[in-house]
Amino acid sequence: MNTWAVIDFETTGLSPDQGARPTEIAVVLVQDGQLVDRYQSLMNPGVPIPYDIQALTGISNDMVRRAPAVATVMAEAAAFVGTHPLLAHNAAFDKKFWDAELRRLSLMRQQEFACSMLLARRIFPEAPNHKLGTLVQSLRLPATGRYHRALADAEATAYLLLRLKQELRMRFKLPGISHDLLLAIQGVSRSAMDGCVAKFGQGAG
Repeated sequence: MNTWAVIDFETTGLSPDQGARPTEIAVVLVQDGQLVDRYQSLMNPGVPIPYDIQALTGISNDMVRRAPAVATVMAEAAAFVGTHPLLAHNAAFDKKFWDAELRRLSLMRQQEFACSMLLARRIFPEAPNHKLGTLVQSLRLPATGRYHRALADAEATAYLLLRLKQELRMRFKLPGISHDLLLAIQGVSRSAMDGCVAKFGQGAG
């Protein structure tokens, strides 16, 4: 049985290569069609949060000043994730921060990130756009709280993952959906998706 670790970061900026650090992380474990466990924490990035980021996320410098250090939180988050397959919405963003902070702990990611935004572009191309909030509304997913807070966004992404898997099972008559299948789908064009899924066939469990 696959268990996915759905991750969301809030950060001080767009790229760790430009000195940005995380301010909050949430991890939601998804198993057998349910959200089964959660990890969430603010963290002290050691650098100021720009005003526009504070306005976007609601996370202030005062809030993180009292929070645990990034290293402490990331060690806990990494242990919580373990070897579960990873997924995030716009995973290219979260992957950069996950990898950068693991390197600071002398750790290395062992599993690939699936991206619910790329998957939604292939599976629901008719959506108005593929931002998380838009998909939550257009697919009528459960409301999880304020956007741009890590736990609310991770839970919304987890519900999106369940909806994506449901659509794939129904559309292609699959008994189950593997992480490898999601990785394959997100790597092909929309027109090539049917052939990609057919190649997995009954092996997608």
